[in-house]
Amino acid sequence: LWGKWDNSVEVSDLSLTDYISKRGIFIPHTQGRWQKKRFKKSQMPIVERLVVSLMFHGRNNGKKLLALKHTKACFEIMGLVTDQNPVAVLVEAITKAGPREDSTRIGSAGVVRRQSVDVSPLRRVDQAISLITTGAREASFRTIKSFPECLADEIMNAAKGSSNSYAIKKKDEIERVAKTNR
Repeated sequence: LWGKWDNSVEVSDLSLTDYISKRGIFIPHTQGRWQKKRFKKSQMPIVERLVVSLMFHGRNNGKKLLALKHTKACFEIMGLVTDQNPVAVLVEAITKAGPREDSTRIGSAGVVRRQSVDVSPLRRVDQAISLITTGAREASFRTIKSFPECLADEIMNAAKGSSNSYAIKKKDEIERVAKTNR
């Protein structure tokens, strides 16, 4: 990855091994058509999924090269701070930030109640990436810290399982709500 880091990392959570793709690529910009077939996005490289997730909220739409630049800078910071492979840190953060239990609305005859359900592995990965990028986006808004620094902090905190991470806080909140609706 960018000629610096190796993509061959281990996924600690057995259920997510099929959904976190670690294909060897040089730049996470494959230009693939990952939405044409159902479940095809599970084969998309995990770093590219992070890059694509950064391109949200109007002013960032379609700016993939900017997202690539931010991700590369973030990986540089994570490599210096943790002395580990940043791809391994990202994979660890995704496994810890995805909620395992959620609640859904079950309604019949106008009465709506919430029911606790298990979350599929693909949705866990999707939600974890989304929560990580949302937390980084909110942390960098109106602060001196640059976006890559905030993204690196969010990923490292999520990988540790720290409660400073937005993704871990949200995951705990989602699982707590699901536990009350069992």
